[in-house]
Amino acid sequence: MVMQTLADSFFQEAKTVEASNSSAYYFPLNHGRYEVKPGLIPFGCCLGNGEADKQIFQIDSNFAHYRQVKLLARAERLSKYYQTCHDSDTVASGIAHLIIDRLTQEHPRHFHSRRLPSGELVFHSQLTGETLYLDANWQLQQIETQSKQVFPPYASTLDAIAAQVQEDMTVICRSADGSNWLSAIHLCYPNHWSAEEKIGKDFVTVHSPVAGMDKINRRASAIVNTMIMREPMVRFAWGLSTDTRLNHHPEPPPNVPINEWQGRQFHQENPRLFLRIERQVIWGLPEYDAALFTIRTYFRDCCEVKKDTSLRHKLSSAIQSMTQESLVYKGLAQSRDSILAWLEEV
Repeated sequence: MVMQTLADSFFQEAKTVEASNSSAYYFPLNHGRYEVKPGLIPFGCCLGNGEADKQIFQIDSNFAHYRQVKLLARAERLSKYYQTCHDSDTVASGIAHLIIDRLTQEHPRHFHSRRLPSGELVFHSQLTGETLYLDANWQLQQIETQSKQVFPPYASTLDAIAAQVQEDMTVICRSADGSNWLSAIHLCYPNHWSAEEKIGKDFVTVHSPVAGMDKINRRASAIVNTMIMREPMVRFAWGLSTDTRLNHHPEPPPNVPINEWQGRQFHQENPRLFLRIERQVIWGLPEYDAALFTIRTYFRDCCEVKKDTSLRHKLSSAIQSMTQESLVYKGLAQSRDSILAWLEEV
């Protein structure tokens, strides 16, 4: 019974944007085409969400659910969701500095920090009741909490900070010879990919499974340079899902059948369809030859989307524009026609 209850907890679903009262709204299909391109937008541009568009870390009323999903993932097996590779202390401290500075600037009601005479930094989250003590080099020393201790204990500053926000994070590094690799991945909301598979890989290898990436991969060095050296940027990725579960790791948790775990099974007679939207922020740290890449996942209910004629037509058009390779990659090869027929039903 205990094992079944634990397994069931992994299937809990997030609220859609439409069912929330404070979530940012995005619809990255305005051109009505499915395109594989960088799609970089200067960070902070107004996209209709006020202050939220100026934040790396967007916090809303669904925080408790996002937090619980991260805690469940970590407790299942931390190495399944958090990986590092040649992650230098220097880069790690720079990333920690950036994240804590942004959190305290963007959400002063929820986060604050202070320096002790010893040089230690004390960082507190009102949302979780956790206080992190970091040394002068931003390395995690200890945790104080108002509730029970997190299990397993936080493995690093990045692991601890990632548990305070609703974003997943990756760090890309570049060496003096121009080669690049993913040096850290904290991915508790995976969309059919895994930290263990991608850690330590370069840009081209990481993106090689993505249908239609050939042209972008030929410009990989230039794109990585842009990520690290240019001003911060935001981009969006989207797909379709038949649930609003944040964790779609390729490997199911223990005692969960893989056919139940994978999802993406659309039934026209009992339709559940959602836009899974990722807001991705790229923040370069040229002084460290690295960049922070954050991923915030949102869901939009296609039952609501289809009520808007313009949005419905853009979504249908985007699906129709997908190549067969893209349909396979997005898990839509079998359901494309059924989804299109359902979208046209009034």
